[in-house]
Amino acid sequence: MSSTLTRRRLSATVAGLAAMALLTACGGDSSSGASGDKVRFGYINDFNGASLIAIADAKGLWKKHGLTSEAKAFTNGPLQIQALGTDNLDFGYIGPGAMWLPASGQAKVVAINTLGNSDRVIAQPGITSMRQLKGKTVAVPEGTSGDMILSLALEKAGMTKNDVKLVPMDPSTIVSAFSSKQVDGAGFWYPAAATIKKQVPDLQELAKNADFEDDVSFPTAFVARNNLVADNPQKVEKVLAVLREAIAFRSAHTDEAVELTAEKLKLPVDQVKADAANNKVLSVEELDSLTRDGTIDTWLKGMNDYFVGAGKLKKPVDPKTYYTGDLFVGAGE
Repeated sequence: MSSTLTRRRLSATVAGLAAMALLTACGGDSSSGASGDKVRFGYINDFNGASLIAIADAKGLWKKHGLTSEAKAFTNGPLQIQALGTDNLDFGYIGPGAMWLPASGQAKVVAINTLGNSDRVIAQPGITSMRQLKGKTVAVPEGTSGDMILSLALEKAGMTKNDVKLVPMDPSTIVSAFSSKQVDGAGFWYPAAATIKKQVPDLQELAKNADFEDDVSFPTAFVARNNLVADNPQKVEKVLAVLREAIAFRSAHTDEAVELTAEKLKLPVDQVKADAANNKVLSVEELDSLTRDGTIDTWLKGMNDYFVGAGKLKKPVDPKTYYTGDLFVGAGE
């Protein structure tokens, strides 16, 4: 065997091992089902982001619909939108603060999930109002629901982000920075905020989603790659069938859904139950009805108005350009 051929084979082997190592280093991966059309699905480690995946895994829904799931954990929605855009993910989960990304054409919303009430503006003990955050250091994961709740709370207080020292941070860094009092406040969410509370039990909650529900709804959602929806509607229909069955199970058996989610995330059941209580679980019948009568479009239009004001969108967008409600409803017919 020539030395050149040996070097080529050795290089190929090293490259293959490096690729495998890279995949392993990403972490949070799990597979479900032995055969079928593979679906790469992103999620977040909380009840909203993981409950349907946990149900589908436990109840064999992927296999039932001819699919194999490869699930991957992410820390936020924007990272999943990015992974969709680079063809490293097929489907993902986003909170309300990331809804501007599909509205700007970067993904399709294929299913509404829940109505969220997990977001908070939190502050160190002694800071009891938004006005008292003026000039202080406030952390936020940019482009997320934490960013959204902070912007809404500042506006309600007659302030803008220019009135605080805004520091972009990823969620895990916020937990450590707030707990060690390196920041004065944060736009954040549960259940991660509960982790901070263990270290700072007398932290202040200055704002929550419910403070703004008369003007803005906060739907969480599942998203898909644009070209997947356009080019492979059969796979999308299969995935929607899985999500619909999981949604139906979750609304009818919420306690068991909490237990399955806790098992998947390796978290205490009580912690996941408290997290679930911060959100409104919708049944599949409600989602169908809210899609048909235009209510979900109204929610999304309200969010778009906020995103235009926040500078995320240049102008309002028709939800029908990115919410494929007809496909969601059609998957149940």
